[in-house]
Amino acid sequence: MRILALTIDLDDTLWPVAPALERADLAVDAWLRRHHPEVARVWPVTAMRELRAQIASERLDLVHDVTAQRQLTLQQAFAACGIATAPVDALWEIYFAARNTVELYPDSLPALERIAARWPLASLTNGNADLRRIGIRQHFSHHISARDTGAAKPDPRIFLSAAKQLRAAPAAILHVGDDPRMDIAGARAAGLRTAWINRCGEPWPSALGPPPELDLPDLTALADWLETQPAA
Repeated sequence: MRILALTIDLDDTLWPVAPALERADLAVDAWLRRHHPEVARVWPVTAMRELRAQIASERLDLVHDVTAQRQLTLQQAFAACGIATAPVDALWEIYFAARNTVELYPDSLPALERIAARWPLASLTNGNADLRRIGIRQHFSHHISARDTGAAKPDPRIFLSAAKQLRAAPAAILHVGDDPRMDIAGARAAGLRTAWINRCGEPWPSALGPPPELDLPDLTALADWLETQPAA
């Protein structure tokens, strides 16, 4: 079946996410040190990350909602310091602005422009990136997030939700992502075709089953391959 649409992961597929998350954590910490030094002393960056990891492991009902996990982390950090009402809205805006200050891989924007000119393209993510803040929303016909869907990759439901929004059969959709389990194994289980953006040239982990249809070094290679296919 020919490709009628694409879904594409965001973090670590279009940009490296670790620098943005680091900036976001440091921005929150700097605000706390200015406005709530008592909280900053008890909950430095490392401790705040450990608290978030603990919440993620305990609140499995929030596995699809990293925003709620982070906001609950702030609430619990303040409560542990005897402050019943945490300034979650102010802190979230600080965090979210820094989290969405990303540096696209050099190949990402040119490839997006080429792909979106010929195929419907939907972002599909477990994270909470804001495409408008980043400045690339115009290249996507849909944005599918775990938080909105109620299911996180590799759960097939998030991929099937994308297929419904794209109005295409799963077998006619190519999912593009960097994570072998979340993106490739997850999409394949939902019936989508798969393209692994393998920037470091890693071997395919055979424990996850057959390799993806495409194993590519970057998005330029994806755009090049797609342009050999019939357009949607």
